[in-house]
Amino acid sequence: MKYTKSDTSVQIPHNARSTKKAKHKREFPLHLMLIPGVIIVLIYSYLPMVGILFAFQKFIPVQGLFGSKWVGFDNFRYVLQMPDVWQVLWNTFYIATMKIIAGQIVPITVALLLNEMKRAFVKRGVQTLIYLPHFLSWVILGAIIADILSPSEGIVNQMLQAFGIDPVFFLGSNKWFPSVLIISDVWKEFGFSTIVYLAAITSINPSLYEAAIVDGANYTRQAWHITLPGMVPIIILLATLSLGSVLNAGFDQVFNLYSPTVYQSGDILDTLIYRIGLIDAQFGVATAIGLFKSVVSLVLISISYILAYRIANYRIF
Repeated sequence: MKYTKSDTSVQIPHNARSTKKAKHKREFPLHLMLIPGVIIVLIYSYLPMVGILFAFQKFIPVQGLFGSKWVGFDNFRYVLQMPDVWQVLWNTFYIATMKIIAGQIVPITVALLLNEMKRAFVKRGVQTLIYLPHFLSWVILGAIIADILSPSEGIVNQMLQAFGIDPVFFLGSNKWFPSVLIISDVWKEFGFSTIVYLAAITSINPSLYEAAIVDGANYTRQAWHITLPGMVPIIILLATLSLGSVLNAGFDQVFNLYSPTVYQSGDILDTLIYRIGLIDAQFGVATAIGLFKSVVSLVLISISYILAYRIANYRIF
């Protein structure tokens, strides 16, 4: 049977409409499933944004949001005049930056080492062991770290005394406290990042290793000239995306480990907001600090996505 041009022009739109209608019908239940998530996001993420007005008010809970006195940028001026605010800002930047750097180097190194393991059950066992701390909260890990680093009964100081070294109060020394934060955070999270890098290694073409073996390359040269270059795209991607966390030094960790004796080196923006807002009840000042942090983080996140798009060809679809 032959079809004319007019028959074809009538038939195609009908098929297209049928296909589109069937697609909408198939996807409609999926859209319904999104409704609870959208409602939760609106309630817990967008509705609280009204509280940004606190940063421009002398907020008094009894008077409420619309009854409190409007002070403009006075809260921000007060924050800039606080004696320790620049030290707190530096602590936040330093601790967060060192966590990002160490959080990249350690998992990359561990992933390269695990990739050379030939026994699969040993490799899986090591992955499980280093991944477990990721699931523990800082309330639990804070107590464990406090016991380990205790100046009197901690295992670390007992080992130091065995070598004739005086005990060190790690959690009470401004010299050692930032290092404790950085090392303990890397220990907790590097297992998760290692799995990401191992996944990147599996995408490398095996024929490259076969050619390197034929040319006489040992494991070290294979890792340096094949494995590491193959991981570069994901390394660049994760490094650029982590720029948005420059002012997120980890409230949970610091709050469970710090004390007034280490405020000079361990106090960060999040803990300062906690003390000013919830303890001193200066809600407007605390909101001003939080708004400043949010704006800076938004700018950094935007820059990180632009860099990820330009350098690593990362897109959000």
